[in-house]
Amino acid sequence: MSTFYDEIGGLDTISLIVSTFYQGVADDEVLRPLYPEQDLGPAEERFRDFLVQYWGGPSTYSEQRGHPRLRMRHAPFAVTPETKDHWLMHFRAGLDAADLTPEQDAQFWDYVTHAAQFMVNSLE
Repeated sequence: MSTFYDEIGGLDTISLIVSTFYQGVADDEVLRPLYPEQDLGPAEERFRDFLVQYWGGPSTYSEQRGHPRLRMRHAPFAVTPETKDHWLMHFRAGLDAADLTPEQDAQFWDYVTHAAQFMVNSLE
């Protein structure tokens, strides 16, 4: 059975999306302060592993970190509508860098836009 992960090109595609995303985050004065680690590499790896697992690839994320519990993991950070918009802007750049069909792009974008809205936990 083929998964969405397989259909979009697997690890290479998700790595490209996430790498492009973090290139944007690195210089974003709104988002960068939400990443306490000096090196964004570990955050990039966690996000990549999460998306790989979410879309049907290997379950490395859960094996290393347990259940995603996204809202709980992000609770210490003020995720505002503005930070959500910046996050989506960089994720959009990641999707644009990938060679997805319009249908695949729409499916991925639909998921991340809903997830980003779900993560908003502060209005200031």
